Amino acid sequence: MANIITGTKENFDSVINGDLPVLVDFWATWCGPCRMVSPIVDQLADEYEGRVTFMKVNVDEEPELCERYGVSSIPNLVLFRDGDVIDQSAGARPKALIAQFIEQAL
Repeated sequence: MANIITGTKENFDSVINGDLPVLVDFWATWCGPCRMVSPIVDQLADEYEGRVTFMKVNVDEEPELCERYGVSSIPNLVLFRDGDVIDQSAGARPKALIAQFIEQAL
């Protein structure tokens, strides 16, 4: 299983500025759609291992990061390359659409 980083304000900038594109999943434990998307993100982390870094940010624990990136609804996937936001997608999506979303960073 691929390593999915737990995002915090302490590690966030170093991860998004890494060598690989980064998919950040902003989520919460109480969010039903987040619980639907989470296993899909886990599967994609395995499939894209070595090509994309995956991070999950709990919005209840890291409200500063949500504010910084304008995350107002969850699940919210934010795609980064070289520290810059490439795209953002709010709401539950099927695996094929999330994979297509990731492909634009490669």
